[in-house]
Amino acid sequence: MKRWLSAFVALAALAWAASAGAAGWTSSVTFTNQVASSPTTGGGYPVPPGATAPTPGTCRTGSFDSNHSESWLAVKPGTEDLVGTSKFFFENFSTYYNFYLGAYQMPGGVPSGDNQVQGYDCVSTGTQAMPPSWMDVTDPNVAFDTQGRAYQTVLPFNPFWVKGLHPDGEIDMSYSDDMGRHWVKGNGGQPLENANNASATQLGHVEDKQWVAVNSIPGNRFQDHVYAGWTVYNGSTAKIRISISRDRGQTFSTTTLSAPSQTGKFNEYVYPAIDAAGNVYAAYNGSGGTLWVTSSKDDGVSWSPFVLAANANLLPSLTLPNTTFRDGILESFAASPTYAGHLYLTYENWNGTSVDVEFTQSTDGGVTWSMPVTVNDNIDAAGVPTDQFQPSVAAGTNGAVAIAFYDRRTACPSDAAILPADQGRTNFCINVSLQAYRDAGLGAYPVGGNVRISKYAWDPQQPGQNVGGLPQLPCADANCNSSSFIGDYFGLAISAGSVYTLSVSTHYPSDVTADGGGPVYYQQQVLATVARRAVGI
Repeated sequence: MKRWLSAFVALAALAWAASAGAAGWTSSVTFTNQVASSPTTGGGYPVPPGATAPTPGTCRTGSFDSNHSESWLAVKPGTEDLVGTSKFFFENFSTYYNFYLGAYQMPGGVPSGDNQVQGYDCVSTGTQAMPPSWMDVTDPNVAFDTQGRAYQTVLPFNPFWVKGLHPDGEIDMSYSDDMGRHWVKGNGGQPLENANNASATQLGHVEDKQWVAVNSIPGNRFQDHVYAGWTVYNGSTAKIRISISRDRGQTFSTTTLSAPSQTGKFNEYVYPAIDAAGNVYAAYNGSGGTLWVTSSKDDGVSWSPFVLAANANLLPSLTLPNTTFRDGILESFAASPTYAGHLYLTYENWNGTSVDVEFTQSTDGGVTWSMPVTVNDNIDAAGVPTDQFQPSVAAGTNGAVAIAFYDRRTACPSDAAILPADQGRTNFCINVSLQAYRDAGLGAYPVGGNVRISKYAWDPQQPGQNVGGLPQLPCADANCNSSSFIGDYFGLAISAGSVYTLSVSTHYPSDVTADGGGPVYYQQQVLATVARRAVGI
């Protein structure tokens, strides 16, 4: 297994602090960055020389020491212990969209190791059969219950570019009782959404875009109940499914939630959330960028009428201006653990020249919603618009709320991690920005301005190097036929003492040697930590 440079390892182990008052941000805060991802091993599929896809039956033990794209993050209640999840790309086959899910252990907010999520590959299942083994596993998400069990809704699938595979995918629930080191399939080992015998080239029944939420309110009548949501695509329609466990993941009951007659045929990106009273909410994107919210006061037995919370202007293409990477999930949603009925929704909005982050909220359980306001406070130079995108929102105790997003308000720096062709480019390299809010009972209001919480801007065209004759830039489909990939979202969580993000950076060199020499600048996951008191929440 390849190893990172010694300097990189030291940086991963030691946090450093920075004051982020760089040009482009009018506010600053002290924060730390720590690299969370590190090389590990597990089961995966190599791609034979000259082929365009893996070959069934060839799964083997290999290394996950390349790109780590897309992530989520959860805090164990009452602690500063974190579990993160992300995509781990297999060996040097990132251009084939070849990855599995992995988990990060971060006790006390300090990254201590990572591993492949077990139960979906030939090594941990001991078989090449599909299922239980799969070619890919996707869409990281994670949430804790009050007893320290971490859950994630999992989508294993066989990719459509590997012809004729059956089935195409299923929805599972996995949980871990040791901070993400070992994972067990819930629901008695059975999928929440049964895998049918369709090939991935068919469009009759495709599951995707799954998420999880857990009632972590001590003493609540629905304490430790688990809520999973996902979309079933049927070619011309897409419906939201919700599955609920009332026995800590051992069994689930599933129902169809969305009402296409009200919200349009195409529904996706579901986010379940639980408020301070234990009420359950689900927000999702309906047809044409319409954002809908529904609620249940009886543990998901019945649901309220759908309410239109916001209308988002969609990008005219799958990629942001000036880039090749696919843009991500439209919205993010959270409910307050402090105030019943307080809900927070953030989303991307195309203004005709660039992307902004918008925020709307409800204080009456989603019946009415505030006028959306723009979260990003950048002031762009005339004729040089910049994008702020992929927002995440989280809510914590005592009325804390935060929104984090990727931010391209400053030009690319000139350092070794930026490709020479990209140095000095505008609306291109990416930072992470944070906006803090406080909710004292009347709704959330901003505290200070946007602050930068990434020490280094990073180049989304990295890695620009080849290894073994193969490009290392991750793709959003096989061979980057449509776009490259930085992930569709990233993690944000609030503990009693801190705000945390888990996001991508290509700043940190590996000791994987590129063809022709020099290090490869893979996408790594970086944990940012900001004290709540430092941002006034």
